[in-house]
Formats: sequence, C-alpha cells, structure tokens
Amino acid sequence: MTTPPDLFDHQRQKLIESEQPLAARMRPRTLDEYIGQDHIVGPGRLLRRAIQADQLSSVIFYGPPGTGKTTLARVIANTTSAHFIALNAVLAGVKDIRESIDAAESQRGLYGRKTILFVDEVHRFNRAQQDALLPHVENGTVILIGATTENPYFSVNRPLVSRSRIFQLKPLTEDDLYGIARQALDDPERGYGKLNVVIDDDALAHLVDVANGDARALLNALELAVETTPPAEGDRLSVIGNQSSETDHRSPITDNRVIHVTLAVAEESIQQRAVLYDKEGDYHFDTISAYIKSLRGSDPDAALYWLAKMVYAGEDPRFMFRRMLIFAGEDVGLADPNALRVVVAAAEAFDRVGLPEGRFHLTTATLYLATAPKSNSSMGFFDALGVVENERDADVPTHLRDANRDKEGFGHGEGYLYPHAYRDHWVAQQYLPESMQGKVFYKPGDQGYEKEIRLQVVRRREAQLAAMIEGEGVGPPEVLTFTGDRAGRNRDQWLERTVSGAGQRLAAVRDRVLDAARIQRHHLLLDLNAASGLLTWEALRRAPEGGVVALARSPQDADALRQQAERLPDIERPRILNGDINDLPDLLATLAARPSDSLLFDAIVGRNALTRHADKPAAAALLASMLAASGAISLAETVPSRTQRLYKLVDLTPLGADLARRVEESEEGIYSRPEDPMVNWDEDDLRAAFAAAGLEVTIESQREESEVLVTAEVLARWFTPSAASGRARPSYADHLRALLNEEELTQVGDLFRKALLNRPVPWKTTTAFITAH
Repeated sequence: MTTPPDLFDHQRQKLIESEQPLAARMRPRTLDEYIGQDHIVGPGRLLRRAIQADQLSSVIFYGPPGTGKTTLARVIANTTSAHFIALNAVLAGVKDIRESIDAAESQRGLYGRKTILFVDEVHRFNRAQQDALLPHVENGTVILIGATTENPYFSVNRPLVSRSRIFQLKPLTEDDLYGIARQALDDPERGYGKLNVVIDDDALAHLVDVANGDARALLNALELAVETTPPAEGDRLSVIGNQSSETDHRSPITDNRVIHVTLAVAEESIQQRAVLYDKEGDYHFDTISAYIKSLRGSDPDAALYWLAKMVYAGEDPRFMFRRMLIFAGEDVGLADPNALRVVVAAAEAFDRVGLPEGRFHLTTATLYLATAPKSNSSMGFFDALGVVENERDADVPTHLRDANRDKEGFGHGEGYLYPHAYRDHWVAQQYLPESMQGKVFYKPGDQGYEKEIRLQVVRRREAQLAAMIEGEGVGPPEVLTFTGDRAGRNRDQWLERTVSGAGQRLAAVRDRVLDAARIQRHHLLLDLNAASGLLTWEALRRAPEGGVVALARSPQDADALRQQAERLPDIERPRILNGDINDLPDLLATLAARPSDSLLFDAIVGRNALTRHADKPAAAALLASMLAASGAISLAETVPSRTQRLYKLVDLTPLGADLARRVEESEEGIYSRPEDPMVNWDEDDLRAAFAAAGLEVTIESQREESEVLVTAEVLARWFTPSAASGRARPSYADHLRALLNEEELTQVGDLFRKALLNRPVPWKTTTAFITAH
C-alpha cells in the first residue's frame, strides 16, 4: 500500500525547488514565457501551431548548450494533454525504456491517452537502446521528443531520424539574452524581483557578450554576481542602469538594501568566453571545414580566425598540420610546389618547440597556404582512377613493356624512343593504351608555377596526339534515319516546344522565384497569388518546419487549393486565404493566436501578383510591413506592355498601307492607356515602388520566345466582341474598332485566320524578376 504524500514531502519539494540554481528556477513554463528561437516557435510557425493544437509528432531538437532544447520540451509537457515521460539518455538503460513503453501502453489502453517520451541527450543512447525504442515510435505507442547537442544525422539511429522532424536551435541573440536577464531580475517568485538589484549597463553587456548565446551561462553568471555581492543601504533603483523608478513595474521590494552589480563584479562572475567546440562532434568538423575553405578562398584573415578558435579550444595541433599537408597537395599542388615543403618544415619545427611558441609555426604555415596560388589539378588522379575502376582493362603498349625479359620472344620494348636522345629531352610517342588516346587527366591551372608549364604541357599533348593519329581519317558519324516529311517535322517541333514547353517554362520561373528568396526549412512564407499552386506546393516542400500562407484571389481557386491540401495532415497544410493583397492585414489577423501577434514573413513570393494591382506603391509598402527584418520578397511579373504584338505575326501588305498603319496604331494604343493598371507600368515603376517602401530592390528582365499554336478558339477570343463573350476586358477587335469600321475589321479577321489558323507562331514575352530586401 502506497503512503500518500504528507506535509513533509510537500515542504521537502518546495525546499528542493527553492534551492535549484537560477537557470533551473527560471525555465519558462509556457510558450509566452519562452524567449528566442523565433524561427521555429514564432507566430505562425509549424512547431508553435503543433504545440498549441496538441498535435505534436516525433521531433528532435538539435542545437548548442543553453539554447532552450530541454526547456522547450518542458513547455510541451506543461501544454499537452498527453501523458509525459522524461528520460536522460546518460542515466537510462533498456530497462527504463521498456518501463516507459509499458506505461505508455497502459495509458493508451485504460484512458486512450497519447504518451510523449522526452529523451534528453538522445545521442548518448547506444544502438541497442535506440533499436529498443524504434518500433514503439514507429507504431505510435510513444511520440518521441529528443534533445541533442550533436548532429542527429550522424549521432542518432537513421530510422529514428527518418521518423522525426529535426528542428535546429541557434545560439541566442543578444536581444534574447537581455530579455532573459530582465525576466530573471523581475520575477518575484523564481528570480530576484523581491531584491533591490541594480546592474550597470556595461556589467550586463559584459555578461551577455561573454555568455556567447548560452542562456544557462548568462543566468549562472548573473546568479553568482547577485549572490556574492553584499547589499548596501540605498534608495530604490531600477533594474538596469539609472532609469527612473517610475518605469519600474516589478513587485514590491522586501529588502530595500541595494545589491549593486558593477562591471568589475560581472567580470569576476564570468571571466572566459565559452567557445562552442568539441573534438569529435559537429563544432570540431564545422570549424576545420571553415578553416580549410578559408585557405582555399585565399582569405588569410578568416583562416587565422578559425585557426585561433581551434587553438583556443584545445584542438590537437598535429591534426591541424595533417589537414594542412592534405591541403598543400589537394588545393595548392603544383601552383606552388614549395607549399608542401613549408608545411612539413613548420610541422617538424612544432614538434621540436611545442606550445605555446609552436603557435608561430601554425600561423606561418596557415598564412603561406592562404596566400599561395591555388590549383586542384591533382584531382586528375581521381579521374584516372575512375577510368581504371569502370572501363575495360587496357594492355600496356608493346614499346613501353619491360624489354629485359622477353624482348626477343615477344618484341617487348621494341620501338621505344628514349627521350634523352632528343632535343629538349622530349619526343612525341604513345604512352597511354591504344583505347585511351586523347584522354586528358591532368589539367594545369593558370596560377603560379603551373602557369609557367601550362603552355608546354598543352603543346606537347597536341603534338603527341597528332603523331598518334597521323595518316588516319576521321569521318562524320553515319546518319541512320531520315525523313522528308516537312509537315511531320513541324508537328513534332510543335509537340516538343508547345506541349511540354509551358510546363518547363513555369517550372523555371517557379525555381528562379523560390531560389531568389533563399528559403530555409524553418521559414514562414506568403504566396501572393496562389491560383494553381505553382509556388505554394514547392514552397511547402522547401519549408517543411516553417509554414506557408497562400492567398488565392477567387473562391474557386481557394477551394481547389484546399482540396489539394486535404492529402496532408492538418498541421502541415498551407493556410489558404481568399482575397486581394489589400485584404491581407484582416485575413492574417484571423491566423494569429492572439490579437497582439503579428505575422512577419521570412519570404514573400508571387507570380503576376502585382500585374493587375491598381496602386503598386501602396501594395509594395504593405508587403514591406509584413516582411521580417532579414526577409526577402521575390516576384515574377509578366510585363504586358512588352508582350507580343499580333500585327507582327502577319504580313499586312494585302490590307493596303493605310489600313495596315491603322491596325498597328490601334494595337499599340492598347499599351499606352495611362488609366489601365495592367499596362501603365514597367520595370522602373516597380523599382520605384519598392524603393519608396524602404527596400533594397533588384530587377532583372528576361525576354523569352516560345511557340504558341493559334487555334480557332484563340482567333475567336481575339475577334469576338467582349460584350458577346462576357469578358470584362475589351477584346482585340474592340480595340481595333477605334480606327476601323466593321468591313475593315472583317477584312483583318479573314487575313489573320488565313495566315495563322492551326499554325505555331513565335510568341515573345518579358518577365521582370523582382527581389527586394
């Protein structure tokens, strides 16, 4: 029989909680208290929506220490209605996992409740432990939340990773850390809100700076500074700096004595910056990767920075010299043959001197490699290796074979030309196997020493190849098929360009727009003209941990998008809105969790989103107001005023000079109407609109020509009055009526039908690609 908790247990628990370190006491309990990581838990983000809707699937939080991984799991524990079990992979074994699974099955069987299993330091689970967990994650017995400082793609079982979403947490920003410090100083229950703590601006700035994005390091230092500073009598002061107490809204002070944290106290509380580095994990590999790429990019400043970071963190100098030796062969090579000698000499000198003076030799080798000319021509070896591995074995040419054993029997070595017997100690002869004549593996660069030998290598190669093929004719390949069917060729050409061309062009536009937006997996996107979903679905694929809001102009388009989205889980669907750009503020307000929340987008994309918009400067200003600080707007706008002119598709000579002139004038008049928002603008107008909104804008215009089949339906659309067809905009014939009578209009229509019906014609368009930051 279990004894119920008594007053002593309750008192003991309160004592334990009160004696926890400040960092543990100040863990946020709700999303509203959680500071930082807006890229994954900000308003409108997938993870925030999943937590608020209590529809979480298995996730792994990956990031440096002190960025809020465990805290986020605790927030989920406080929010969810599911049964919550927490394990630490350092302490737990297979037995603990099985007990947790039994408890989860019991909760599901008795109460129908889901179970969330939180595993801290999940990368510490060995393979057997991860395998024991896998089937229960797979069948939904538990929803896994893993937290790890190691890259899960390398440190966590691949099947577990494939069944989880990965959310990467970044080091906290300075603004985040200031907010966390103020939260601790203001909180009367868990922090120092009941004490009269004054911390100088420069003292807090020092704590924030040296904490280096680690909230735990900041709170530990703040706790040490406050707890070790003796209080002194004084007046009530504000929390930070010397602001007026009228701005201080903390709880009443129970102790009027002032705890004054100065810069000197702060420096004693946190003396050395914590560098994110481990000798076997991500930071080790990421830092050496940055170092090598800085050497390759010939940036001595960056190379010295990454070198200093590795030395500061205690990296093994022999490992660094090993990587420099590899670099000298792979990335410098024959552009500077001395590079290898310098690194070898520096490594030997380091072995004799050791640290700390050996840092001079690390620096010397680094600077030499960073400033040396570069060549990766040694990669030609791997081209040759690929041929050896994949192609049929080729015999050694007879004249290159060893003549010492069987020259008389087989003629091996016969015909070999001894280069030292010739001028310049070189003679053109065959060295590659017969089947590989003309193969090129070594491609000398144009830097340093290789620049000097490059011309010689190329000339000798040409002379050698010419010698090998002299007297041999090389004819053109045989043509195996032929058709004289001109109509068939036209039909095939149209099928190739028209049937598949439209899809290819739209795909190219889609990729260019989304590439320019530089979308990351956690980004929140707004598609301004969703219509067919051309951008929407690809944006959703590119930002699976963020979210997509799609604006459809018509109810029909919105309903079609919603039907397509039904195949996705509700939490992963795009949020589909129906309306115009001007309606966005009201429409987006319906998506916010709270009235005070405002959705800011990392990327705003669209195709022909502004083409018909009457007030383009107002639209640009509205979009700018919805853009996150580091966000981007990427649009593709077809420029109607630069579209194909129909009169240029037909020879108008049979109409006579006067009628032909009036046809041209009528059509050009379509594109010079200042009152028509569809045609009264060009790229310069868009550039001015976005610049006036305070954005940096670049516009690239792309002129394209495709082929369009002119069908009877197309001709009817051109020459049927809009009143008869029910279309809102005037037809081509309506515009011609400004200068043509009905008889002349019939004459022009007949000419167009005779010249164009069922024929492919070249169609020119201009698309403006706009990127604004």
